[in-house]
Amino acid sequence: MRILVLGSAAGGGFPQWNCCCPVCRLAWSGDKRVKPRSQSSLAVSADGERWLLLNASPDLRQQIIASPQLHPRGANRQSPIAAVYVTNGDIDHLAGLLTLREQQSFTLFGSLTTLEQVSGANVFAVLNKNLVHRRAVDLDVPVDTGIGVSVTPFAVPGKVPLYLEGAQVDVGAENEATVGLEISDGAKSFFYIPGCADINERLTRKLRGAALLFFDGTTFTDDEMVALGLSSKTAWRMGHVAMSGENGSIERLKACEIWRKIYVHINNTNPVLIEDSPQRSIVEKAGWDVAYDGMEVVL
Repeated sequence: MRILVLGSAAGGGFPQWNCCCPVCRLAWSGDKRVKPRSQSSLAVSADGERWLLLNASPDLRQQIIASPQLHPRGANRQSPIAAVYVTNGDIDHLAGLLTLREQQSFTLFGSLTTLEQVSGANVFAVLNKNLVHRRAVDLDVPVDTGIGVSVTPFAVPGKVPLYLEGAQVDVGAENEATVGLEISDGAKSFFYIPGCADINERLTRKLRGAALLFFDGTTFTDDEMVALGLSSKTAWRMGHVAMSGENGSIERLKACEIWRKIYVHINNTNPVLIEDSPQRSIVEKAGWDVAYDGMEVVL
């Protein structure tokens, strides 16, 4: 099974188009210690020919161009992209679907809640219903994608997408609004959790002994955005668990004996993007890798 990191940054990418935070400033200046990154998405294949996208980021066209594995070949109109699985209704995970509107057949998987959010937005009507087959998947039930890969979704602590927030937001709720995925080719499997508000005992039990985990690396500290004066919201309030701290992912996943751990969905403010930063050193000493666009893992 081949896993390709199409995009490793959080919403807005890195550098973010309108941001001059300390980390983005390095990128704008061309500092070699930071690598530009597009918005979060993975591609998975069991045979190297047919690919499943895990989320469709707004940068999808750019990501396809940068990835020869996803280039069309053969017929006049053809794509190796056979299926897309969306983990929630965030714009950063759905907007790339509009790139796939050019009369191409593929299957769109997701929870009933997420697919209803897609169906409820008139703009997604550009996806031809005769070609794009939508399949709702129940929690904790494996689904065969038809290309040699099965996916099992499970609830993780999260929240509704920003555009659906009301006066009261239930951060940390566990339902099909935010899911993690276990992906398997029948012999090996890995986990993909790009958004997670908290790490509880139920999640650590599921991840214990995993061969590979791609996990939410949005911020290094919970108050990162607040301390920089860029937001009034902590990482937790945005639906993400920070890397550091006693409740952070480094500490909470330390005892899970996961063979390989990779951070994805990394915010432009996160100092781990600086390759020689103290924060990058802390992450790497704890056994984590920091994903970058074009990174490939073979299981």
